Amino acid sequence: MTAALQSAWNGAAVTLFEHNPEVGKKLLVTGSGRCNLTNDGISATKYACADSAWMEILLGRFGVSDLLEMLASIGILVYKTSDGWYYPLSQSAHSVAGAFSSALNLAGVSVSNQTQVSSIRKVDGKFAVRFVRDGRQQEDVFERVIVSAGGMAYPTLGSRGDLFPILEALGHTVLPNRPALAPVLADLGNLRPLQGVRLNVGVTLWNASRPLDSTRGNLIFTEWGLNGPAVMDISHHVSAYPGVPLELSLNLLDFYQDEFDQLLAQKRTSHLPVKVLMGAFFPHKVSQHLLKNARVPDELPLCELDDNSLARLVSYLKDIRLPVKGVRGFEYCQVSAGGVPVSEVDPRTMESQRIKNLFLTGETLDVVGPCGGYNLQYAFSSGALAGRAAAGNSGNNQLVT
Repeated sequence: MTAALQSAWNGAAVTLFEHNPEVGKKLLVTGSGRCNLTNDGISATKYACADSAWMEILLGRFGVSDLLEMLASIGILVYKTSDGWYYPLSQSAHSVAGAFSSALNLAGVSVSNQTQVSSIRKVDGKFAVRFVRDGRQQEDVFERVIVSAGGMAYPTLGSRGDLFPILEALGHTVLPNRPALAPVLADLGNLRPLQGVRLNVGVTLWNASRPLDSTRGNLIFTEWGLNGPAVMDISHHVSAYPGVPLELSLNLLDFYQDEFDQLLAQKRTSHLPVKVLMGAFFPHKVSQHLLKNARVPDELPLCELDDNSLARLVSYLKDIRLPVKGVRGFEYCQVSAGGVPVSEVDPRTMESQRIKNLFLTGETLDVVGPCGGYNLQYAFSSGALAGRAAAGNSGNNQLVT
C-alpha cells in the first residue's frame, strides 16, 4: 500500500494486485488489533539482517519521522507509549487499514482485489504479469514491478510465499523460509504449574556452550512452552537450527537486579521470611513455586538462610535452563525469515541488482526485526523507497505491486 501510494504521488499510473478481498488485512492482527506502527528505538542494529550497513542506508532514507509524516497526511494520527511504541490514536488497526484504502482511492490507484498473480516474465524489456481474477486467467504488461507480497507468516491472511518460485525463476536467490517472531516450544519441566503467568525476564538462547542471542521483555508460560516478546525476538535463531538441542536460560532478576540486591542487603540479618523478599518481586504463586524448586523453605527467616542456600536460590533465579524443542509454525508467527538476500537489492531504491525495474520490499527479503513496530517500520520504509524509485521522473510509468 505504501509503495502504491508513493508511486502514485510521484506521478505513476499504478495497479495494485491484492489477493485478499480488501487491502490491509494483515495489518488487522498487528499490535493485538491496535496496530503497533513503529518504535522510537528503530535502528539498523536491531534487525537480523546479513548487512547492517544495508539496513542503515534504508532507514536513513525513510525513517520514523518520515513514516509519521506520511501517516498524518492520510489521516492517521498516532501517540507514543512511555517505552517508545507508536500506535494510532484510534487504537484500531481497522482505522489504519481504512485510511490506507481511502488514500489509495484518492491517489487514483487501480486496486484489483481477489487477484492471484501466477507468473511474472521479462518480455522485451517490460514485465508480462499473468494473474487470475474472476476465475479467468489474464495477462497485462507493465514497465516496472514492485513485489510486496510478504513472506509465509499468517498464511490464512494471504501470505503463503507463492511469489518466491517466480522470483527464483527470474534469477534471484531465495533462502528457505522459516518462522520468526514465533512462540517457542520448550519443556517447562517443574515450571509447568506457571502456565498462564506473565513475567518480565532476560532470555539467552544457548547452543551447547555458545550463546546465540540474548533479549529481555515480557514472557508468558504456556501449555506448549513460552510466548511473548522475550522469546519471540530470538525465535528466528531457533528455526535456523532444526533438530539441534538448544537451551533457553531465563533470568528472572534481569529487570530487578539492583532492587533485589538492595533489599537483600538491608534485610540479610533480619527475621524477614524469605517468602517476603521474593514476594516483593514476584506474585505469590510464582515466588512459592520458585522457592520450592530452589529447595528453600518459604517461612525461613533471612538471618537463618545459610550462604550456600542463598547462593543456590540467586543462581537459580538468574539462570533457569529449559530445553528447546522448536518453534510454532507459520500460522502462529508474526513474520518469516528467509527469502531474497539483501545483497541482491539496492537499499536506496529497493531495485533488484539482477533484474532492472524489479523492486522487492518487506518480507520478500531476508530481514527480521524484534517485536514493537520494527517490522512494520521496515515494511513501510522499503515500500516507500520502492514506490518513489519505481515512479522515477516520468508521469506515465506503470507498475504493479
